[in-house]
Amino acid sequence: MADPLHVELVAADRTVWSGEASIVITRTADGDIGVLSGHAPLLAVLAEGTVEIRTPDGDYVVAAVDGGFLSVANNRISILAENGELASEINVAEAKSELERVRAGDGDEVDEAAVRAAEARVRAAEKAS
Repeated sequence: MADPLHVELVAADRTVWSGEASIVITRTADGDIGVLSGHAPLLAVLAEGTVEIRTPDGDYVVAAVDGGFLSVANNRISILAENGELASEINVAEAKSELERVRAGDGDEVDEAAVRAAEARVRAAEKAS
């Protein structure tokens, strides 16, 4: 078995999740990426979306992030986001209400980044349920 990845998912105000993983899947500005043990060093800009983590014992952790950075080196993954929350912390009904609110926008303007972040929260919450 390959060495596990050590993952740190950190938001501006707290460590969201830390532990070992066998694979991490997330979305960068250039597209989706999966990281396994032995991955080449990488620094990427995260897009609003979900981070999916499979632990060595088969557990599945999902979190929503609203952008940030991904760093991979020597089987260590650092995910740094302004905001991040585990799917288990997200109330699906509240997330859907927030998505509807940001899609409506303020008058004529819709904040596309806010829509993508709200969509990520809904996707993460639905994956956890």
